[in-house]
Amino acid sequence: MSKLQDILKSIKPVDESRANAIQARLDNLTKPQGSLGRLEELAKRYCLITGRDRPKIENKIIFTFAGDHGVTEEGVSAFPKEVTPQMVYNFIGGGAGVNVLAKHVGARVIVVDVGVDHEFEPADGLEIKKVGRGTRNMTKGPAMTRDEAERAVLAGVDMVEKYKNSLDIIGTGDMGIGNTTPSSAIVAVITGTDPEMVTGRGTGIDDASFRNKVAIIRKAIEVNRPDRNDPLDVLAKVGGYEIAGIAGLVLGAALYHIPVVVDGFISTAGALIAAEMSPHVKGTIIAAHQSVEIGHRKMLEHLEQRPLLDLNLRLGEGTGAALGISLVEAGVKILTEMATFADAGVAEKSDEPANRGTGETVR
Repeated sequence: MSKLQDILKSIKPVDESRANAIQARLDNLTKPQGSLGRLEELAKRYCLITGRDRPKIENKIIFTFAGDHGVTEEGVSAFPKEVTPQMVYNFIGGGAGVNVLAKHVGARVIVVDVGVDHEFEPADGLEIKKVGRGTRNMTKGPAMTRDEAERAVLAGVDMVEKYKNSLDIIGTGDMGIGNTTPSSAIVAVITGTDPEMVTGRGTGIDDASFRNKVAIIRKAIEVNRPDRNDPLDVLAKVGGYEIAGIAGLVLGAALYHIPVVVDGFISTAGALIAAEMSPHVKGTIIAAHQSVEIGHRKMLEHLEQRPLLDLNLRLGEGTGAALGISLVEAGVKILTEMATFADAGVAEKSDEPANRGTGETVR
């Protein structure tokens, strides 16, 4: 049995047995029941995923996976592929959007080179797990071999294994010029949707380039004929190294019972692959936001996820994940720091109407 098969076999569903006890505490806090909405839901989900009753979220890491794509030869992006390594240097230097938002929420950013067409020197905040220097052009054949795809997935699992003892929550991020194209191909294949319905404009291509992008995705699917019932086959044929790394990160998070806040379109493509490999990971995923990319909604529906935010974000990098982490932490603090009615000596809601003439009741 391969390491990946062993990992998939070891992932278990989230234990829901303590849900009523956690809900009882939430209901006894000094507020009307359910009045803090999804923050209460996040607190309960965090406790169920981790198995902790009174947790603190202190150690937060956003893993931004980077890789290049051979399909950029087809003109699917408004930016040249040289931007990928340039942005990796920007991440390491702390100057990118994800760095700003990660700092805002007290998270570290670790960049993982899984497949950038550039050789980096070791640096703080950079993990070099390179499987290849960019994928092949998927319009001419598979983007990766099956072995390469599996190794890239395991690179993501390795990140969780390496940092798990200092991890309370994980965020996902991506960097790779051209990566909305394989992400659109993945969601089209997995959900059986026409590529035009799940393809967006990525970095801001014009109408002609958009039509070309849709045609390129259709051609890649036709040439490779990925098997929608074999997620590793889909990943290898029309995916990307950073998408594979994110899939592995999601699998590792589920394996080690660590909540993973998934960023936008590219990250969710990775989560989609992970969930096809092991449906149990759906219980560990928290969708940070609804991306502007039109295929993202289809992905979230397939994953049975309701995003926390809708801010018209489309940058990637882990920016939305940073904001999502802040909301999960807020929910956990409500559970652990807010007083109960008994603690505060506050009267609870009466079962009788306070004013029968108006129908008002005591809070």
